[in-house]
Order: sequence, then structure tokens, then C-alpha cells
Amino acid sequence: MVASGPILGVSAYYHDSAAALLDGDGRILAAAQEERFTRRKHDPDFPRHAAAWCLREAGLSMHDLAAVAFYDKPYLKFERLLETYHTFAPRGLSSFLSAIPVWIREKLFMRRMLGEELEKLGLEKGRKGPTVLFPEHHLSHAASAFHPSPFESAAILTVDGVGEWATTTIGRGAGKDIAILRELHFPHSPGLLYSAFTAYCGFKVNSGEYKLMGLAPYGDPDSERTRRFRDLILSDLLDLRPDGSLLLNMKYFNYATGLTMCVNDRWQTLFGLPPRPAESEIGQEYMDLALAIQQVTEEVVFRLADTARALTGEENLVMAGGVALNCVANGKLLRRGPFRDIWVQPAAGDAGGALGAALAARHIWQGAERVPESRDSMRGASLGPEYGRAATVRVARRFKAPFREFTDFGALCSEVARCLSEGKAVGWFQGRMEYGPRALGNRSILGDPRRPEMQKKLNLKIKYREGFRPFAPSVLEEEAASCFELDRPSPYMLLVAPLAAARRKELPGNYASLPLWERLYVERSDLPAITHVDMSARIQTVSRETNPRYWALLDAMRREQGCPVVVNTSFNVRGEPIVRTPLDAYTCFMRTEMDHLVVGDLVFDKADQPAWNEEGDWRERFELD
Repeated sequence: MVASGPILGVSAYYHDSAAALLDGDGRILAAAQEERFTRRKHDPDFPRHAAAWCLREAGLSMHDLAAVAFYDKPYLKFERLLETYHTFAPRGLSSFLSAIPVWIREKLFMRRMLGEELEKLGLEKGRKGPTVLFPEHHLSHAASAFHPSPFESAAILTVDGVGEWATTTIGRGAGKDIAILRELHFPHSPGLLYSAFTAYCGFKVNSGEYKLMGLAPYGDPDSERTRRFRDLILSDLLDLRPDGSLLLNMKYFNYATGLTMCVNDRWQTLFGLPPRPAESEIGQEYMDLALAIQQVTEEVVFRLADTARALTGEENLVMAGGVALNCVANGKLLRRGPFRDIWVQPAAGDAGGALGAALAARHIWQGAERVPESRDSMRGASLGPEYGRAATVRVARRFKAPFREFTDFGALCSEVARCLSEGKAVGWFQGRMEYGPRALGNRSILGDPRRPEMQKKLNLKIKYREGFRPFAPSVLEEEAASCFELDRPSPYMLLVAPLAAARRKELPGNYASLPLWERLYVERSDLPAITHVDMSARIQTVSRETNPRYWALLDAMRREQGCPVVVNTSFNVRGEPIVRTPLDAYTCFMRTEMDHLVVGDLVFDKADQPAWNEEGDWRERFELD
């Protein structure tokens, strides 16, 4: 009989490594990404800090675990590498000489590597420890999407770069069971296709895809160039089938055996423009190219969804994998159909594979039944570390930082709402850190969406990032329909929807032909800081049930300032992970032009703080309270 008991899930060795812990009843106790502990963005290493925290949070040792589940099968991945190099030989020699020695020396012996890492977490040699399991990569994604969802049964769609062989799967979940019905195999990958355009447009692969998505609305949907780009993609780069499967023309791609994504000279000949250098000015042609690949990606997702509906007969869809973070496609799919409802795993990328691996182990290896929750079991994605008052006071004492402490949380919310209405930028640090790439009101920087200058201020003076990047609104769940064309909750900022007609302003007749920066600063609505150039917004609805403190702040904004919406962006600067500790938060606050920092019930005013000194190492870690 398989042992019941807690399960630790782990994802590692590619990017966004993470750990997640289930208790013996299958509840998600804790989940966190390693980058938040090491401060190394997209950290791929074994998540020893995240795993140690998960165990400490639950009061468990390694010997209390029934299993440790790793999010993919290394031998299958190695098989794919060998077969790929053999297929494309003699191309790829430099990549082969770089990758294969690492596999032979380390990754082929993944069980041993994991054993060594687990020993560092407290597993004693010679004493029986947890069973180590290896569910497939896309099964981990599927489990992360279906099991925490509110549906008793659903179609499952997972789309990413690549796991072992699969790049896309269609499946069905019912009760505790998941069946994978269709697979698309490497090198034919919707995710890698999108990443290739990310690289060609001058952004970093595995982290810049959301920049490409944000750039796409600046493209002109009616221009001949955009239509030509889209037609060239569909005629020369890929063969898109009616069921959503695709075949890529590999003479244009280098990722299978090379060290880059694209064969640049062939792309330049095809599209008539060179690869854009990183950080260079973005011309209209790259905006149109971004729009063209976004349109093609949406068509791929739509066809895959139609196939999933036909294969499963299900009315609801769940999604995971990196492409599931394309919230523009998600929003259009929801409005288009054919599904009644869609639920997307908030940690849809590789970090979420840790949770999915643990859930797959529970429901397949342990055979445990699943009980759907009334909403979802992710608890607002608030699954990471939490810090009490003492940790913040230690930081204040360290830097001789004055603060005000509120004993009435309602009064604190009123004060923050007033500051926001005056155009101040506020760092908001509350409760448990979010799991996944989005800050959802616990590790956020906030602003007033009614102020036209707020988008520019946050991008250039606080986030230190590209000025074209849009910002997301957080809105009271009860007020969402009055601001956006959205008829259901969007708690994880994974749906884009249009602004409500009553909120929009008339655009100038030459709007579409204006240069990027002029279009960017046209006031398109009465919520200009969160209205993208195509009149859309990436929406987070805030529930009193899942995040009562953030809801209370938004309610204060509604009652006292007449606006149930705030600008919400992640609490970090470009190139750094989202803050985890009060020390991280204060450091970020002092390095930027943020006006106020709220940590729990403590408020720091920038005007009162001592001069900031970067000398020394301020990155020492404090233990949890």
C-alpha cells in the first residue's frame, strides 16, 4: 500500500525553480520560487531555500514526507536531446559539446543529485526517506491546472516551450484522474515560436515574452505590413492545422541544436527587417511584427481549445504552461468560446510545475480522491512567506528609519487612499508572498489609475523599465463590471478585457498613426494609467474572501475617493525578483522614487527617511518570526 502523508514538489534546472508542499489531506500548505530567496531572477538551481522554508512553515522534516516529486522525467529529456542532435547532425556541434557533458556528468544522475540536495535539507543517510517520483513535465502542468480548479471535470490545455518531448497537450480531468489525449512534440512548439519572436524583437527569452505581448497592441491591425507579416508567418514559418497542431519550418529556427532562437539572416530576408538590438528604439515595424505573432498565437490557442472541446465534451477549460500566461489570448478565448468558463493556474510556468508534480503524486501515486472547492484552492496564490511586526521593526532599527504605526487598519487604508489620490506611489507589503509571476496585493506597488502621469512615473522613476509597458488594475470584485467588459472574477490577473464603454474617451482622428510615445500618453479613458493603447486592461478582481486587507484598501478608495480601482504592479525594479522580506521592501523603497512604504500596519514616508547608503551588504536574511 502506498504511504499517505505530505508531499514536496520540486521544479529545477531550467528556469524559475520552485518548491511546493501538500499536507496529508492534499491541502496546499506552502509554495515559493527560489528567486525570491536568492534574489537571482529566474533562478534555475535546486530550490533549497524555498524547500527548506516550505518544510519549516509546515513544521515538518524530510522524514515526515511520503514523497518528493520532481516535475519532469530527466531520462526522457535526455533521449530527446540525443535524438534531436542525431536528426540535425552535423548542425549543432557547438551546442552538443556544451550540453551533453553536463548531462553525462550531472543530469543523467538526477536521482543521485536530488538525494544529495535532500540530504542538505535534513534527510539522514541510511534512514528510509520519502519516495522520489518523476511525473512527466506536461502531466505536472496539467495537474497544476486541474486539481486546484473549482471544476469537477474539465478539458485541460497545456502549452509551453518544451518538456521532455511534448510542447502542447490536450487532456481531460475528472475526479482524481487526468488523461492526456493528444500531444504535440518538439521541435514543433507554439511556445518556442513565440519566444523566437521575443528574441528577434530584442527581448530576453524566458522573461521577455510578456513584453512582446505588451508591445503587440501598438501594432496597426489595419496596416498592410501587419497583414503581410502575419501571412508570411503562416506561409513560411509554420503550417497551422485545423486542430491547432503545427509544424515549424526548421530552416528558420536555431533552437533545436543551436545557441540562439532564430536563423537571423533568413528572418531578415523574409520580413525585410533585421533583428532589433536590445534596448534600442522600437520602430513601428517591430510593433507590427509583435502584433502579427500575437494574432497567430491567438489563432493557435483558439484552434487548440476547439479541439479540446470536441475531444472531451467538457464545458470548462483549465490551462497551464508558459503560453497560458498570455492573458490577451485568454481573455479573447473566454469571450469567443467554446467554453463556459476558463481557469488558469496562476503559476502557469515552470514554477507551477512544482505544485503540479506534488498534486500528480497525490492523486496518481497515492490514489487520493479530489474534492473540488467552491472557488479554488490556491487561496489567492498567497502561499509564500509572511513576516510579523518584529521583522519590520528590526529593519527600521537597522537603518534608523522612522515610521508611523496604525492600530486601526481602517484608518491606515484611509491614509493610503488619500496618498494615492494625491499622486503618490505606495509600496504595499502585506501577509504571505504570492506564488507565481504576478503581485496580487501582497507584494505590490500601487498608484491612482485616474492620474495620466502615473504610468510614466511608475515605469521610468520606480520600475526603471521600458516606458511602453502597460500596468494592470486591481478592482473590487463587486465593481469590476462597472469598469470593464468582464462578467466574472479574474483573481490572478490572467484575463485581458476591454474598458467599459462609459469609461472611454473619444480618440483623436489620427490616433493610429501617432508615434508610440504620443499614442502612449493620449488619455483614452477616465482610468488612463491602466488603459492600454487598444482600450484594454489586464484585470485583477479582488475578493473580500481571499484578500481582505487589500479589499479593504480598495473599498476605502471607492468610498472616500470615488474610485474602486488602483494601479497594481509588482514590488520590484527591473532585473530583480519581487521582494520577499521587509528588508527587500525597504531596500527597493529607498532605491526608487516611491513615496510611501506600508508593511503590515507600519507606514514609512520617504520624506522622513535618512539618506540611503548603498555601502556594505544589506542583503542579509532575517529568520521568520
